Amino acid sequence: MPLGPTLKHVQVREYVRDLIQDLPEGAPAPSERGLMQHFGVARMTVRQAIDALVSEGLLERAPARGTFVCKSPRPVSRPLSFAEDARARGWNVTTETLQTGLGQAGPGVAKALGITVGDSVVHWRRRRRHDDVPLCYQDVYLNEILLPGFLQTGLPDSLYSLLAARGLRPTAAEDQLSADLAHAVDADLLDLEIGDPVLRHSRRGLVGDIVIELSRSVYAGARYTWWSPLTVSP
Repeated sequence: MPLGPTLKHVQVREYVRDLIQDLPEGAPAPSERGLMQHFGVARMTVRQAIDALVSEGLLERAPARGTFVCKSPRPVSRPLSFAEDARARGWNVTTETLQTGLGQAGPGVAKALGITVGDSVVHWRRRRRHDDVPLCYQDVYLNEILLPGFLQTGLPDSLYSLLAARGLRPTAAEDQLSADLAHAVDADLLDLEIGDPVLRHSRRGLVGDIVIELSRSVYAGARYTWWSPLTVSP
């Protein structure tokens, strides 16, 4: 059943969505190999489709066991870092630091962090890969006064693990997400063509009333599905 040249992963995703609709929770998901043979597509295409359903909470990966139907996704009660979100999806991701250093806050960064223009900020740019394919790049800005010696420590894959070690892990976040087209920098860092779809995500991470982080991320639009669970408070 060969597919057309566009949106292959979307067709596989919707096929699997229909298959699992009437399955009980805990039932095994269709195998990747079976889907590859059925649709005549590459493993990466099938994984992208499955990843999207995992991110929606319809499927759940169990390490060393497989992927299973999940009818009752667990709500997230705190902001997740990229590394935590990737781990929940069962992704194999790597992090590459592209730039670090101290700089002076411009008007936009200063306003977001609640500091004065020209104050010292830490800038950390990273690129994230999923199965060695560029997924996103992220610029993080931190108030240097709150994190003395930050750049002298070994930088981990997860910013939040480092902040947690200092008792400054964000307990709340303000997120903004928008659709856009890739410009030259996006295309270069994410192996895209100029004009390809991208998702731009910005976050202000807070500890109490203190803004601890400003992050700006750009995701390859065809490789990433945003997932945000919502609950109603009693």
